[in-house]
Amino acid sequence: MPNRSSQAAQAAPTQPPSGPPVTGGPPSGLGAITFVLAAACGLAVANIYFAQPLLDLLARSFGTSDGAVTVVVTVTQIGYAAGLFLLLPLGDLFENRKLTAIMLVVTAAALALAGSATGLGVFLVASVVIGVTSVVAQILIPFAAHLTPEASRGRVMGRLNSGLLLGVLLARTLSSLVAAAWGWRAIFFLSSGLMLVTAFALFRLLPARAPDHRAGYARLMTSIVALIRDEPVLRQRSLRQALVFAGFSAYWTSIAYELSAHHGFNQAEIGLFALVGAAGVTVAPIAGRLADRGTDRYATGAALLLAAIALVVAGLGASRVVLLGLAAVLLDVGMTSNQILSQRQIYRLRPDARARLNTVYMGSAFLGGAAGSAIAGALQGPYGWTGATVFGAAIVFAAFLLWAWTSCRGRASSRATPAQPR
Repeated sequence: MPNRSSQAAQAAPTQPPSGPPVTGGPPSGLGAITFVLAAACGLAVANIYFAQPLLDLLARSFGTSDGAVTVVVTVTQIGYAAGLFLLLPLGDLFENRKLTAIMLVVTAAALALAGSATGLGVFLVASVVIGVTSVVAQILIPFAAHLTPEASRGRVMGRLNSGLLLGVLLARTLSSLVAAAWGWRAIFFLSSGLMLVTAFALFRLLPARAPDHRAGYARLMTSIVALIRDEPVLRQRSLRQALVFAGFSAYWTSIAYELSAHHGFNQAEIGLFALVGAAGVTVAPIAGRLADRGTDRYATGAALLLAAIALVVAGLGASRVVLLGLAAVLLDVGMTSNQILSQRQIYRLRPDARARLNTVYMGSAFLGGAAGSAIAGALQGPYGWTGATVFGAAIVFAAFLLWAWTSCRGRASSRATPAQPR
């Protein structure tokens, strides 16, 4: 009977440590390519959020109720989740440059369909496709890891995550401003054009990278199970990020209610408060540099503890907006730092399977975030802000305790053999 090692080898063929080749080697203009990749990540992920501040306008345009049109947000997120689990692994199967360009062209078509929709049904179909194909950002991040030398990979991961966070942060504001100037359809047509330009730029600038996996889509997907089974660092990092993102989502799900109910904020002021999330953008490159210097173990612990402290500050400082803002900054810094430090480590595990590793990691984070939002929403009624922040702090502190436990085990085992990063 074949053992686990042979089964894993059959499911996902092993590669040399350097991973699948990139035609021509790392490109000489890596700085410019990193900028283009970061911009592409931000532009792609922004598509998920454009509709959120436009729901009232959509309801009036389609002649439906406000309640009915809120399903737009849900189906877009469902589409994104489906893309994470079903399309993201394709980065280990198809030539990456063509794959990302094709996905962006499909996104452009879906955005154009959304912008021209005359009924809610067509808009919902377009929203699902937009969500599914927007995972192109998560294909580009491991692709960038293939293009980047080991010594500077963390910094590049930080820059791409900065671009992604900027897209998330600015999407709602940009959508509102464009809709106010030219109507709600304009943002979808504008983004459709940008997706085509981005697809062309990536296809022209990126080198070709053909993965070595040749066993087909079914074997590709089943190999994900083998990765989860055989890579403890992947399991640990994914679980911790899921817990942190649950706490992060609990905060941002409940903060709008807290600001409006107890501090008299209107919708515009709540939107401006959300801009404190820019702190995560500024810290991303710093976290990347820390990872490149080999200090990621203790930096990870510090990031997790900082996120837990942030939620304690949020709960205790509910009466003061400045403390709520400080908590948001600390939480964003902790969550973002942990993500970059973790991605830097998991991409080292199996260079031939980086897209599948990212599927497990980002899929876990997404599920954790969805659970955190749902639990915070359920706690909001009976327990209010206190319930949401106590839950968030507890679950993030659990992630810190898991880090402490694995670190202690790592130090104990290092007396005999060098410890793996945790």
